[in-house]
Amino acid sequence: MGTGAALVARAIGALLVNKVVVLYGGPGSLAQLGRFQSLMGLFGALPANGTQVGLTTALAPLQTGERRYRLWGGAAVWLTAVLVGVAGILLGLFGGAEWPWGRVIVFTLAMLLVSGQALVGAALLVAARRSAYVALAVAISALGLAAVLGLLALGQPLSHVLLGYVVGQGLSFGLALALARRAGLLRGWQPRHWPSRLALRGLLRFVLMAVGTQLFSQAVGYTLRAYLIKHYTPAATDLWQAVDKLSGNYTMAVSVVLSTVFHPRLAALAAWPAEQRRYVSSVAGLLAVGGALGLGLVYIFRIPLLSLLFAPRLVAAAALLAPELLGDWAKFLAWVFQYTLLVRGRPGSYLAVQAGASVLYASLLTALVPRLGLPGVVDAYAISCCLMLLGCAVWFYSKSLRPIAGRRSN
Repeated sequence: MGTGAALVARAIGALLVNKVVVLYGGPGSLAQLGRFQSLMGLFGALPANGTQVGLTTALAPLQTGERRYRLWGGAAVWLTAVLVGVAGILLGLFGGAEWPWGRVIVFTLAMLLVSGQALVGAALLVAARRSAYVALAVAISALGLAAVLGLLALGQPLSHVLLGYVVGQGLSFGLALALARRAGLLRGWQPRHWPSRLALRGLLRFVLMAVGTQLFSQAVGYTLRAYLIKHYTPAATDLWQAVDKLSGNYTMAVSVVLSTVFHPRLAALAAWPAEQRRYVSSVAGLLAVGGALGLGLVYIFRIPLLSLLFAPRLVAAAALLAPELLGDWAKFLAWVFQYTLLVRGRPGSYLAVQAGASVLYASLLTALVPRLGLPGVVDAYAISCCLMLLGCAVWFYSKSLRPIAGRRSN
């Protein structure tokens, strides 16, 4: 329930920010917001999907206040600070005129606070402090939205509004510390000059996993947005961004369900391969039918949805939606098969698949976008996702049929 409520709070906050920026930010504002959020995703990819996941795994069997709990928490804080700091240095060196060092420092510090509150949120969730976790999710959404509304009302340029957006979110760190102290998570904890090597090595395993699962795709997404903003009109880039953000709303929900419901059950069946294969097949079949119906409804109501969630001027994005929905359907099914690599203890193969998917998508973008324009973006996405689904399904079912064929030959 806590995870679901937090997901709803974040989704509502994201939708409201999108709506406000589209209505009052002018043409191209949605594309600029998407690019800025993609940069935030780049900064947060390794801390959130590496350090935070590793911390959650490590803290699950531990009691708050014990020495190992503090060591893991200290290592996570130290590693998060290093990752965000290195990202800030790279942005300052290669961000160009758009990112002077003053702006880089403000953005980096804000992202450090955002990443810090995410670590606290993970610890709260492990400690079963769900109400505090939900309160933190509501706070970060509300503060980001309030910053955007306030700066737009003051007539600030969009660049200042976007920087205020991340600073507003970073202010939630103060609440995170208060909630952590109230929950007893900081009991006996003291900053260390150097983290535990054992804890650091354990967290780095998850960071390396996140390099493949998140960093590649985030880098491709940021580069794509920068290219579109440079080569197409603001109104045109807003159309694709509207489709991408509409997709992101339900993709986040599917991702949470698969990671919190499907993945644990799949891992629990590791000792029974045949049952595990049947479970994967049943979930894939259910998702194929349910996903087709749900995405079909999105397509049917695409025009009112685009008008309601964004602005009437963006209903023209409906022409780009069909390939996006097809790609999403294929991506969700491919995820189901890819999870089996993780639970079977094959992270190297999983990383290879994720890196290969990013390379395939980037190659298709390079081939199609110069020829087709914006439709080439969604076409490349749909083709890459369908090819990934085909490859994952062939791999999974060929592995599943091999033992059966062997028994029949005997």
